[in-house]
Amino acid sequence: MDRVTTRPTPAYAPGPRIRAMTLGDCAAVADIRVRGWQAAYAGMIPQGYLAAMDVAEDTERRRAYLSTGGAAANLVAEEPDATVTGWACYGPCRDERARPGSGEMYALYVHPARIGTGTGRSLLAEVICRASADGFGEMALWVLRENGRARRFYERAGFRPDGAEEAFEAGGTMVPEVRYVRPLTPPAAA
Repeated sequence: MDRVTTRPTPAYAPGPRIRAMTLGDCAAVADIRVRGWQAAYAGMIPQGYLAAMDVAEDTERRRAYLSTGGAAANLVAEEPDATVTGWACYGPCRDERARPGSGEMYALYVHPARIGTGTGRSLLAEVICRASADGFGEMALWVLRENGRARRFYERAGFRPDGAEEAFEAGGTMVPEVRYVRPLTPPAAA
């Protein structure tokens, strides 16, 4: 009989550290965003559009935007070795028809090599926690209609489509998105 060696599961498996994004993170975030689009949206957005995305240009846009402040909160997921592996951004809902006090997650991207590691779940949990603490009563987000993987991810986190759909133009093609919403738990009264 073969002897099977088992190793105990560590009591604590560390995940990424979630922290506020800094100007020094802009290049890593731009790389995550561009690589994330290219990997996640292949076949959903024209390949020419995806191939033309430029990390250096996106880095400069991120720096300019982050330098101006604004109402959006930008968070990054950081590994113990200080490698930034994910990015999320949220703030007030941009839809004029939204309920007062609604928030919106504008973006959540994980480096393609880190998908399936819990980085996205950690970022999303922190966004939900912080948005609730910020006083938002619900969180909305937009996801490509054809992006089944992302839709399942958000559904597992309690988001549901609310019937709203819009499309944006990318490389001469209209790309449909659906809106998902989730109620947030307000912080306990002091």
